[in-house]
Amino acid sequence: MSRRRLVFALAAIVAVAGAGAAVTSVTAMTGPEKQRVVADQGLPPATASLTRGDLSDSSQREGTLGHLGERKINAGAAGTLNWIAPTGSTVERDERLYEVDGRPVRLMYGAEPMYRTLKAGDEGKDVRQVEENLAALGYTGFTVDEEYTEKTAAAVKRWQKSHDLKRTGTIGPDAIAFAGSALRVKEAGAATGDQVGPGRPVLTVTGSERVVRFKLPVAEAGTVKTGTRVSVQLPDGARAAGKVSSVGRTASPGDDPQDTSPKIDITVSFDAPEKVKGVDQSPVTVDLTGETRRNVLSVPVNALLALPGGGFGIQVVENGKARDVEVELGMFGQGRVEVSGDGLREGMKVGVPSA
Repeated sequence: MSRRRLVFALAAIVAVAGAGAAVTSVTAMTGPEKQRVVADQGLPPATASLTRGDLSDSSQREGTLGHLGERKINAGAAGTLNWIAPTGSTVERDERLYEVDGRPVRLMYGAEPMYRTLKAGDEGKDVRQVEENLAALGYTGFTVDEEYTEKTAAAVKRWQKSHDLKRTGTIGPDAIAFAGSALRVKEAGAATGDQVGPGRPVLTVTGSERVVRFKLPVAEAGTVKTGTRVSVQLPDGARAAGKVSSVGRTASPGDDPQDTSPKIDITVSFDAPEKVKGVDQSPVTVDLTGETRRNVLSVPVNALLALPGGGFGIQVVENGKARDVEVELGMFGQGRVEVSGDGLREGMKVGVPSA
């Protein structure tokens, strides 16, 4: 909720509370306890201290542990599927994703899909990706660019020889598949023995990086942005630091039947994802760090009063008497609100509703 909206909401709450107090005053003359309140010259039923210290607008959200992204890996050639990477396994560069008719299809890193068989003379971004992967694996002797030269073909032959493949110097979707990074196998899209072909899904995969996802009401979207620091309490009780890596731009109804208000998706990335343990879809708690105000005066939020002429105040209690003091509001957080105004000092007692 924005601060402006929060202030208006508080005004409404305080106004209702004030109306209730007025009714109490009217009925105070009918019982001994009420008569005592009137005799106390308007002293509040309870007080709290005006304190000085750091105030943070941090908050908590319930999220779910998972992995980054999800996509399908389709077969690159027709034939019989005779091996597939196990569910839950991680596949890295040059490792097998699946085999068709005994021919492995290996993972290479790159954003462009592998859609054709490359040979000497071809040009394009997919050429550069093949060359970048060959160089990363130690098969060099060519210039990394968008031209598939005879030197590129020679490096491919050396790669093919290392994997006991026929040394053709050409490479295509029947031998490699591209993804942006290492993959984690979420589930199989086919079973060994199935007939597969180009365009038919073989695997459902995600990125290997652990992430957390949670939903945020649209009204509070402004409180979180990319880069916001967080601390995540994991299923085993350990804590892991991270930050918001993406904020959704499209709202959708919540999954909770008790709360179908529009929400946006938030994704959190960990500072050290390789150290994060836990079963997929495990519930976690996300502490949003937010902003911190240092060395400020604050009172409990329920100490605020809506003043007759507009604005907010607090009821200061001193020497057995109570008086209203107008205040300027600052940050809200941790059930308190930053206040400033003439004559305010640490340790003052302010009126609050009784528990």
